[in-house]
Amino acid sequence: MLDPIILLPAAINGLTMGAVYALVALGLTLIYGVLHIINFAHGSLLMVGLYGAFFLHRAGLDPYLALVVMVPALFFTGYALQWSVIGKASHGSDQNILLVTLGASIVIENLALYFFSADTRTIDTPYSFEMIDLGVALVPLPRVIAFAAALVLAAVLWFLIARTDLGRAIRAVAKERQGARLVGIDVDHIFAMSFGIGTACLGAAACLLLPMFYVSPHVGHVFVLVAFTVVVLGGMGSFSGALIGGLLIGVTESLGGLLLGESLGQMGIFLIFIATLMFRPSGLFGSRLS
Repeated sequence: MLDPIILLPAAINGLTMGAVYALVALGLTLIYGVLHIINFAHGSLLMVGLYGAFFLHRAGLDPYLALVVMVPALFFTGYALQWSVIGKASHGSDQNILLVTLGASIVIENLALYFFSADTRTIDTPYSFEMIDLGVALVPLPRVIAFAAALVLAAVLWFLIARTDLGRAIRAVAKERQGARLVGIDVDHIFAMSFGIGTACLGAAACLLLPMFYVSPHVGHVFVLVAFTVVVLGGMGSFSGALIGGLLIGVTESLGGLLLGESLGQMGIFLIFIATLMFRPSGLFGSRLS
């Protein structure tokens, strides 16, 4: 049995990473809650955000300041992708949307391989190795910043959905798209807005991840599988579930790495995924846009 002195810092580090997982999953759950489809291009779009933040850093912009560029840039990318490609190519069929997002993912990844090669890239910042003493654990400063920023951004997203006219329209379309259309809501525009907002979450997550993670054309695979698990664990379409699920998955991964070794650390995540599907397929908070 490991000493609590070792377990507690591992759990805290897991929480800090879990907040970023939650931010990635929030975008995925928003897209699912409105469009009712799984976005297979989610990981590839996160990779685009990481490359964008990486090259902005090369140009002299701090990754955290890059938020003001990457969040709107990824929003417009997602909006344009849904409006001009996914929406038109799917012809209203959910099955077609799955295939289109899968195809978009393959195209994006191969373009990244062509232009940037398969090399893994990282950045160095003055604060990359700074530590914050929380009393019970030393935590890297980038993880603390990522944790706090992810919670703030999650609160902003919740406010947008719960307290604004756009959010009410999004919830109306999520619950009854035909009824929303009858009362004058532009459903196609709401689809594109939802996809854009979900993708903007990836722009924020990329800027928070870059100081402590690497960039490569396949980096999205690392996060998209975890994000799917978070969404299933929390409940498909549940914001509160995605947030809590992300934190739980982060702690599970951290403790799993401590107990089983880093190479097997993610085993616990997929055991949770299987157990959730078997015993509670609706997830912890199984409702849409709650």
